[in-house]
Amino acid sequence: MTRITLLDGSIGQEVVKRAGETPTPLWSTQAMIDHPDLVEQVHLDYLRAGATVISTNTYAVLRDRLARVGLEDQMGALTDAAIAAAQRARVTCGRGRIAGVVGPLVQSYRPDLSPPAPEAAQIYAEPVAHLKDQVDLLLLETMASVDQAEGSLRAASGQGLPVWLAVTVDDADGSSLRSGEPLADLAPLVAHFRPDALLINCSRPEVIAPALEVLKTFGLPFGAYANGFTAISEGFLQEAPTVDALSARHDLGPEAYADFIMDWIAQGATIVGGCCEVGPEHIRAMAHKIRQAGHEII
Repeated sequence: MTRITLLDGSIGQEVVKRAGETPTPLWSTQAMIDHPDLVEQVHLDYLRAGATVISTNTYAVLRDRLARVGLEDQMGALTDAAIAAAQRARVTCGRGRIAGVVGPLVQSYRPDLSPPAPEAAQIYAEPVAHLKDQVDLLLLETMASVDQAEGSLRAASGQGLPVWLAVTVDDADGSSLRSGEPLADLAPLVAHFRPDALLINCSRPEVIAPALEVLKTFGLPFGAYANGFTAISEGFLQEAPTVDALSARHDLGPEAYADFIMDWIAQGATIVGGCCEVGPEHIRAMAHKIRQAGHEII
């Protein structure tokens, strides 16, 4: 029997889908502004499905992203709103930990556009300061290069909270970051900052297994939460994209996705969940299979 932490699934993408409106470059931040109750309901649905950690809707609540639409001065208020939604859901459900999410600067999957690590750390200091006293851990998500990971770790480390680093790998090669750098090149960074867990996120489930083989060599708790996109399109890699440039797979239902995560657990993963296009029913199927296999969800 293994003790497994069950993360939630997609927050931003799920909120956008439920809002049912044309996506904007602000993604789920816009949906949270227009439909504040949606975020709390999404969190609650994940907790009721069996998740033990829910992630704040703060992936894109970053000053550089908000500045595109003149909302940079609202960063603190939007962060507080996202945290409050998670906290209300936890109170209603009576359990769960809250992960304060910090996403990549500028744009997902484009580490070439991000500022260098020292500058990024200064930018990240603001959202980290806003999150750290209101959440249970810091989750650094979708870091696509060694330098991008370093910038986030510099800001998040030493704040008195567990830090989980989640990186995204190439859709065709799980042993490489999206920057093209070998995943193994994270080793010096991991040795220096010693995050509390290492994760692969927002990558195709088919490439997770080889990525986990690399992560397990670092000697820290590890796991994964994959996305359900057909591919990361060229359109989504352009400036200020919207999620309608991406398409969801139709062959990755709850049972099929749960089969993937059981394989990851067999590899030694102790933290599993879902990313974009993975919803509450996927988490429910995962919880069932994890328990059916004799593991304990914590």
